[in-house]
Amino acid sequence: MLFLQPDENAAWLAPYAYTIVLLGFAFFLFRVFENWYASRFDRPLYRHYFVYKKLTKKQLSILEREFSFYPKLSRREKRQFQHRVASFISEKKFIGRDGVEINDRIEVLVASIGCMLSFGRKNYDYGLIEHILIYPDEFYSKINDAHHKGEFNPHGKALVLSWKDFEEGYQITNDNRNLGIHEFMHAMQLEARKSRDLDSTRFAKQFQNILKQLTQQEVKDKLDETRYFRAYAFTNQYEFMAVLAEYFIESPKEFKSHFPKLYGYTKKLLNFKYAGY
Repeated sequence: MLFLQPDENAAWLAPYAYTIVLLGFAFFLFRVFENWYASRFDRPLYRHYFVYKKLTKKQLSILEREFSFYPKLSRREKRQFQHRVASFISEKKFIGRDGVEINDRIEVLVASIGCMLSFGRKNYDYGLIEHILIYPDEFYSKINDAHHKGEFNPHGKALVLSWKDFEEGYQITNDNRNLGIHEFMHAMQLEARKSRDLDSTRFAKQFQNILKQLTQQEVKDKLDETRYFRAYAFTNQYEFMAVLAEYFIESPKEFKSHFPKLYGYTKKLLNFKYAGY
């Protein structure tokens, strides 16, 4: 091992000092422009990668065969989506409970739901989630001493799902009930509160626009008249946003026709400009 003295280090770096300063300044300017662009257009400047991860043939077959969102994407978007799903699977720990054995299908479908919801974001990896716990059916939760179909536990950094209800959520695409979307949205909401990145700033801005809409008498009257969103949405503002995401993904045309401004703000919040949305 070679140990250099401080003056030798300085001498070695000297010819590159000007370049290093220029690169640092260029990076600073890029960040300023990136922040301006995200603020001005409510979307990240770029979402590309130097190296793209790939799914195995079996994983890709599951994605193509069972996840209806994926075939609607362009060739370029499919490549990005595969990278994100592969990254999610490699970074999260999947754990089966009460006899559930984790397999490729469970990993791909859970990862795909999360990556679909965050596909418009630059930061897509759900940093507050480290573990995915899968139960066969409803499970007992110590959080509120009740049985749940799903929950996001920020203290344990865990997303917990009933596989029976998760499957029903993504297979039945016209009932506006999707357990995976609902729970991933809760994780995204909390991340937006804790983080100060560009995605979180945009989320907070559009979330406030959505809440302001709910104070408009015209909107309140229409909500009462149509009963369009299921009653659980009005438990609190966080459940409303989670339910809103379910309706946005599963019935975008109907949602837009009933509440165009709410739809528009949700679309901006997610930066969701894919597959005809």
